[in-house]
Amino acid sequence: MMQQPKRITLNTAPQRDIVAYQWQAEAPRAVIIMAPAMAVPQAYYQHFCNWLAAQGFHVISFDYYGIGASVDKPLSQLSTSITDWATYDAAAIIDYATSNYPQLPLLWFAHSIGGQLFGMIPNHNAVQHMITVATGTGFWKDTKPQLKYKSWLLWRAITPWLIPLRGYFPGRALGIVGNVPAKAMQQWRRWCLHPDYLVGAENLYQRYAEVKTPITSLAFSDDELLTERNITAMHNFYKTAVQQRHVITPEQIGTRRIGHFSVFRPSYQDYWPELFQQHIEKALAPSAFRS
Repeated sequence: MMQQPKRITLNTAPQRDIVAYQWQAEAPRAVIIMAPAMAVPQAYYQHFCNWLAAQGFHVISFDYYGIGASVDKPLSQLSTSITDWATYDAAAIIDYATSNYPQLPLLWFAHSIGGQLFGMIPNHNAVQHMITVATGTGFWKDTKPQLKYKSWLLWRAITPWLIPLRGYFPGRALGIVGNVPAKAMQQWRRWCLHPDYLVGAENLYQRYAEVKTPITSLAFSDDELLTERNITAMHNFYKTAVQQRHVITPEQIGTRRIGHFSVFRPSYQDYWPELFQQHIEKALAPSAFRS
């Protein structure tokens, strides 16, 4: 049965509001923040968040400013970078969770870019454990072979003229990513052209190396966007964090496909216990991955 979540509006910086949704569990064992992928609205994860709440967790989802429900003006008039998403929006969500539920452990459940930007969040130390799902670097040369030519076109030929022309990236009309504010897309472009992705482009090696939050990485062998090299490179930047990394094949859970996005669709709900339950339970253990 679907629970109707509570809508929350948070002011994360002057003239900057984001929309979040909250699911309540009857006897909560932890708080889970659902951190979305690039340009993916939180509405995409609604059924998954409802399932998590049914397992005994308070769940908070949110949209980065300029995405989904967190759009308060035409995108051509909206200014935000991905760094702002981490510094303001993600930090505000963590503050909200810790302020309202100080007695509960906090998990950061990150899809794709949600795990990439974790090292940029100023209060990430408040998170007990991060679970990354399909998280890797976006360096274009390390993507799947069939994507390299498309990536080169996107970053070298399309975005440099299209964003100034439209004032934002109209990805929905192009069938590429989704609609993204100009500043965020331009920053992402710069990251994807750097061999060390965001950590190299922003010179954040030391900052990522200092993250101590334990990490569980869940990757999928048939991910259409990421290679093993992408996934390994991203998690290697978290040098100090104790980690467990898992690569799951469709055959292991009895399906034909998982991919980068499909796992959060309602049609995959029967696979969620096997895919996620054990890793969440282990993350909540008092000695999870600690040496």
